[in-house]
Amino acid sequence: MSTDTFQQGTGSDAGDGPLDPSLRVVPADIFDVDPPYDPDEVEFAPGEFEDRFLDRELSWLHFNQRVLELAENDTLPLLERARFLAIFASNLDEFFMVRVAGLKRRIAAGVAVRAASGLMPREVLDQIWKTTAELASRHAAAFRDDIVPALADQGIELVRWEQLDRDEQKYCKRLFKERVFPVLTPLAVDPAHPFPYISGLSLNLAVLVRNPKTDKEHFARVKVPPIFSRFVSLGNQRFVPLEDVIGEHLKRLFPGMDVLSVNTFRVTRNEDLEVEEDDAENLLAALEKELLRRRFGPPVRLEVQENIDAHVLELLTSELGVSEAEVFRLPGPLDLRGLHDIADLDRQDLKYPNFLPATHSLLAPVESASPVDVFKALQRSDVLLHHPYDSFRTSVQRFIEQAAADPQVLAIKQTLYRTSGDSPIIDALVDAAESGKQVLVIVEIKARFDESANIRWARKLEHAGCHVVYGLVGLKTHCKLAMVVRDEPEGIRRYTHIGTGNYNPKTARMYEDFGLLTTDEAIGEDVAHLFNNLSGYSRNASYAELMVAPDSVRTGLVEAIKEEIAHHRAGRPARIRIKANSIVDEALIDELYRASRAGVPIDLLIRGICAVRPGVEGLSETIRVRSVLGRYLEHSRIMWFQNGGEPSAWIGSSDLMHRNLDRRVEVLVKLPSTTEVDEITRLLDLAFDEHTAGWELDSDGTWTQADSPDGQPMRNLQEMLIATHKRRRLRAGS
Repeated sequence: MSTDTFQQGTGSDAGDGPLDPSLRVVPADIFDVDPPYDPDEVEFAPGEFEDRFLDRELSWLHFNQRVLELAENDTLPLLERARFLAIFASNLDEFFMVRVAGLKRRIAAGVAVRAASGLMPREVLDQIWKTTAELASRHAAAFRDDIVPALADQGIELVRWEQLDRDEQKYCKRLFKERVFPVLTPLAVDPAHPFPYISGLSLNLAVLVRNPKTDKEHFARVKVPPIFSRFVSLGNQRFVPLEDVIGEHLKRLFPGMDVLSVNTFRVTRNEDLEVEEDDAENLLAALEKELLRRRFGPPVRLEVQENIDAHVLELLTSELGVSEAEVFRLPGPLDLRGLHDIADLDRQDLKYPNFLPATHSLLAPVESASPVDVFKALQRSDVLLHHPYDSFRTSVQRFIEQAAADPQVLAIKQTLYRTSGDSPIIDALVDAAESGKQVLVIVEIKARFDESANIRWARKLEHAGCHVVYGLVGLKTHCKLAMVVRDEPEGIRRYTHIGTGNYNPKTARMYEDFGLLTTDEAIGEDVAHLFNNLSGYSRNASYAELMVAPDSVRTGLVEAIKEEIAHHRAGRPARIRIKANSIVDEALIDELYRASRAGVPIDLLIRGICAVRPGVEGLSETIRVRSVLGRYLEHSRIMWFQNGGEPSAWIGSSDLMHRNLDRRVEVLVKLPSTTEVDEITRLLDLAFDEHTAGWELDSDGTWTQADSPDGQPMRNLQEMLIATHKRRRLRAGS
């Protein structure tokens, strides 16, 4: 993982012009960090349950296998299945760039520490090679044998060069001559031309040519330009891979030479960023330098066409320094991320039915066509938002936009981890600063793979006069907070938004997340203290309604689990239900094991990585683990406790992983009213209902799709929520 830094600008107040670009460092000990996990504290006999944790890397691969199973599911709309193939490919790329690269780095450095699963890094890596090879072959087969024929049946044809008719070949020849050829740069390999640098994730042609005069063979590399569409449209919903078009016209690149063979290949490199704290005096410059270095990371995977020439493969593996295990032989075409373009085709009959998010009923205008005044609405009632079912644009985005335009608003404070480049929220913050409001923005520019974009809009905010702070030394600022300070006749009032997802209008249409809009005074005071911690030297580690990592999320959740054990032993209602992207932290898992051994029922809804072994006799018999994947990416984090019959629920940004609990600033907020807790309870009831479709985890780490216990049809959670929100909209309009 990256080493993250906290710095802030020291310029003039908002409204007086751009901030001074100089940066200062705030000490990391502004937060106390929980002590390292000590397995000796667990009440297990020597040698008992030593394998109680599943391996996190292998668990991630099982998650991506579930994504692949969605692509293989013939009950889903066809273009959505094609998109799941693209998502699987993108996921696997990132896994190699970060996780496999990290394992290789530890092995090379001699840091061979046994994982909590009991496996050494080399053992994990060996299992990764085996599992990913199987999944990659299965992925290619699903594309070739299932998706391509099914698309053809629907009039969408993905064809190879030899399948083109004469007119299509003429069109491609003209396209190559006029558009593609001027962009191509063949790179020869000989004593005068060293082996070229192959950029990560680029698609390349390995070309073997022969000089007819000398009969000597030469190798050259041609990069497939990423600026063009991955699949060339031929009209009438027919497409051919771009590399086929290039491969058929190589004579123009190598005139006078005989082209002997053309093979596609692709390299994945270590692209995880490492910015040292010594660079903290100028984090932006250090990060930009590191982004350049990312392009030259060591290779971690080589994908090649399955019929690649043996001599060409030998040259590639030798020059790139990859082992035999790191070579993946696959049928073409390689790099199926381009299927996103096919999935975007205007064929609604092959996609999920349209669903338009609606304005939350508490924020919807009753009689007027004008947008509701968010501040007046929140004075009447808090609002628990559930995206994408509740519109992000007419709730959170409108909240920030109205705050920017409201003359009674004195200040806006917000964290930004990822957002879109053309975000209206960025524009609203700029407008607020330029109108003289105090605007503080905590920008995490080191959000992985969004670093370049974050640098651009961070500078835009600085130039507008916003106070821009870049994070704490050693910590990423991952919490999702926005606070508006408003001057009202009754006095100063704080309006707060705490969410589980990023302030990104685009992903808010695809990610499932919760957000709380509230005027609760205790929550507002807690959030104000936290912003002071993040922007200055304030030292407040005590919060009434928040858990804040790395200070108190782990300890707070452990205490809540212990309280459930106490309720159960006293004969009061006790139950734990957790929804998260991942759960890996051993201390929390062991606390859940203690609760299970005490008899507390525990339900876990985990989208991605899960290191918990459920259903193990004497350890986790009361633990059930489910996973839901589908149309929307399940992204919200919920911690629900039955609490002796008075349920409580927390929502927020933190997953149950080491990085979230120890190396990030995360926030969980306790929902302040029974109305909000009841809504969360109903969602979890649906998610864990035995007739709700999903995957269930066995104690050996195997995920299997849930079967109906009585033969009744299984119901899709997201479809049920869409139907529920549509009914609410109809009732509100009647």
